[in-house]
Amino acid sequence: MRLLHLSDVHIGVENYGRPATEADLEALPSHFAPGMDRAQYLGVSTRSLDFLSTLDYAVSYAISNNVDAVLFAGDAYKNRDPSQTHQREFARRIARLAGEGVPVFLTVGNHDLPRVANRATALEIFPTLDVANVTVGSTLDTYRMTTRAGELQVVSLPWVRLGQIMAQEETRDMSMEQITRVVEDRLAAGIQREAANLDPSLPAVLCAHVTASSAQLSSERSMMLGTDHVLTLSTLANPAFDYVALGHVHRHQVLTQNPITTYSGSLQRIDFSEEKEDKGFCVIDLDTSAARGERMKSFQFVTVAARTFTTVQVTVRADQDPTETTVNAIAKKAGEVAGAVVRVRIEMPEEMEPAFQETPIRQALAAAHHIAGIERQVIRTRRTRLGDESAATLTPLQALRQYAGLRNMTAEREHRLLEQGERLIQEELEGE
Repeated sequence: MRLLHLSDVHIGVENYGRPATEADLEALPSHFAPGMDRAQYLGVSTRSLDFLSTLDYAVSYAISNNVDAVLFAGDAYKNRDPSQTHQREFARRIARLAGEGVPVFLTVGNHDLPRVANRATALEIFPTLDVANVTVGSTLDTYRMTTRAGELQVVSLPWVRLGQIMAQEETRDMSMEQITRVVEDRLAAGIQREAANLDPSLPAVLCAHVTASSAQLSSERSMMLGTDHVLTLSTLANPAFDYVALGHVHRHQVLTQNPITTYSGSLQRIDFSEEKEDKGFCVIDLDTSAARGERMKSFQFVTVAARTFTTVQVTVRADQDPTETTVNAIAKKAGEVAGAVVRVRIEMPEEMEPAFQETPIRQALAAAHHIAGIERQVIRTRRTRLGDESAATLTPLQALRQYAGLRNMTAEREHRLLEQGERLIQEELEGE
């Protein structure tokens, strides 16, 4: 049985993008929106196209590589209230999988939940329309999916809204820390209950949108909607599962080996906190004839062509031209700059700052997809402090005059400082 695990596609992210031109549409890979008229995407944010393109790649991979089921571990959208266009684009990709006979399991993530409790989630349209081959895990429960390779048990752990627990009578006088602890205990008990009731003769997986205690975070912290609750690895990596598919954390990472417990990570980089991270999805092969605990045949992380984020770091010496030095540094990283979201950070002595020109820098970055920023980090000359002996022999007003001289302030500002300082010193002396 071959499974594909992905998560955090975040359709609707548009930061560092621009309206797509015809040239942008022509440059899209062949797997993008197969069979559809690309002209409909004219003017759509290029970053939205990035996210759709990598999702299309995962869908195409699943179909062409005989994947038996796709496990989606949550966060289909950027916002809790996605636009009709974003919902349409996600549904198109899921419908393509389902239409090819590939069952899809969708776990509800925190970005898929509505802002108000008791409203429909962004994924509920699938069971409402009774879409074949699509199952939505909106509650902590065990679901059975029929695949071409046999039955698969999926324990779903969707994102839990703390507000629902806070509204209960038993928690009204609790602190947020206590409520979070209640949620974690209930989820741990629920996972244990579902694991104990699994049929050991059938393969089983946990598909969860949650923060694991040892996970290394990245940009999901800045995108967080609500408050995190954290589950221990011992709770998630239950030996009753043949594989644990996690979502919510954007960095791909394998947390345990038996069973393999992993975050597939997001399909695209969200911001510069993910600059060095590979992006992709996981493919798992299970031997359905083997016993529980021995079914894992292979596991691989398949990378996708995610948009590159590149930082050009430049250090300018006192004998160098800051503009020329920066342009040369960009030229050396031309391969990384082309088509990337780029930021440039220039560290320079303060005496070189007047010679710095930003226009040639932007011209040198013409091949970049987006210029996120050109940051000047100016090193200011450290002012000499008054020595201990000198300070001991100066009157307060003399010390203030010397301080004003060292600060290199305007004559008007120095006059105001000394005037106010003299008044305060005189008031203090009169008080004594």
